[in-house]
Amino acid sequence: MGPITLAFLLAALAWALVAAAHVRQKYPAWFWYLTGYPITALRVVRTWRKVAVLNDLAVSPRPARGLIGDLIVKGEALRLVAPRISFPKATRTGLSLIVRLHPGQTPTPFIQAADALAHAWRVHAVRVTSPERGLVHLLATAGDPLQKPGLASARVPLLSALLGICESGGAWVMNLRTVPHWLIVGATQSGKSTLLARIVTQLAPQSVALVGIDCKGGMELGLFDVRLSALATSRKEAVAVLDALVARMKLRMKACRDHGVRSIWDLPEKLRPVPIVTLVDELAELYLSDGTREGKAEAERCSVLLLRIAQLGAALGLHLVVAGQRMGSDLGPGVTALRAQLSGRICHRVNDPGTAEMTLGDLNKDAVAVAQSITPDEKGVAVCTGPDGGWDRARSHLTTVEEAHKAAIAHAHLTPELLDVHKALYDLGVKRDAGQ
Repeated sequence: MGPITLAFLLAALAWALVAAAHVRQKYPAWFWYLTGYPITALRVVRTWRKVAVLNDLAVSPRPARGLIGDLIVKGEALRLVAPRISFPKATRTGLSLIVRLHPGQTPTPFIQAADALAHAWRVHAVRVTSPERGLVHLLATAGDPLQKPGLASARVPLLSALLGICESGGAWVMNLRTVPHWLIVGATQSGKSTLLARIVTQLAPQSVALVGIDCKGGMELGLFDVRLSALATSRKEAVAVLDALVARMKLRMKACRDHGVRSIWDLPEKLRPVPIVTLVDELAELYLSDGTREGKAEAERCSVLLLRIAQLGAALGLHLVVAGQRMGSDLGPGVTALRAQLSGRICHRVNDPGTAEMTLGDLNKDAVAVAQSITPDEKGVAVCTGPDGGWDRARSHLTTVEEAHKAAIAHAHLTPELLDVHKALYDLGVKRDAGQ
């Protein structure tokens, strides 16, 4: 090989490496389809039987005991049969395959072997689900999409917010039409406030009324005051706002009853009232009492009003997004009752295991363990409920306060006037007009 040929080959190799790096950066899905998927799919097929045997996923074709004369001998079969798998199918972020279980097998051993599968196939993670009896679905994610969350593509209809990306590579969407009420928990610097800013940014351009309850003096939600139809900055104001919303809810009940419908979405478009999304920051401030009779009465009143909205508001266009640093039964029995109505759950990094258990424990024990494993460096990472009723690991798009504030100003003209709520605040001496 002459020096000219060698130089040409080296130049071609350098060009190929540069082109591959460009494709990987600009078109990661195509890079995966062309390079990563074929190698990983071959690795899955070649190692499946060995991995199944080592992790007790294979079974013996014969009973594990035999009869020698009058003596029963128990032991392990020398040849095990692994469950049949489909050929790995490529996805945008990894691959998926179906496992057909042997009679008597359950998905539990596959869930326990998820980490072993990820190591054997050299992928980031493997999620195990059971779409139907006798089948197990394995979804392997090649890399960690949460390192650079960005925004996945998804249609965002009314009362929906595109929050970020799920670990599976799909879009993380909060849809208040399908899941009307949400609970968000997270410690300081976990990404909870950034998520609230993202929600405001996404809902600001829509024809919805936003009501804020921020008992920290409005330090968080007050930044978006121009787009809020009302803002309560103390528990006394919160009681007044929630009272007004419950009264408005009763009027919507009467309108639906008069027109013989079960939801405001069944009303004629001209008669349909504007949806109202109430954002509550730091729920504990509404439930903790200073021990005085007035404080206890306010806390109890807040508990009752929030629970009524959560129980009856979905069909009437009243939605709750409740956030807090912690969630525990020590805040009062009303918190447990409210949690039961908040079917949407988002759990960032928390300081105590009780909060993770309270948020996700009734969904899945594995979700609690995953939430507790979130590190301080993983800001914005959370465990959330999925559209299929399961759970997923996700990360919100980084939305700064400045971006959310600009979005609120840009869409301030869309802020509906809730005169009854304004009157309730005005009676308390709070003079805050919408858009100011």
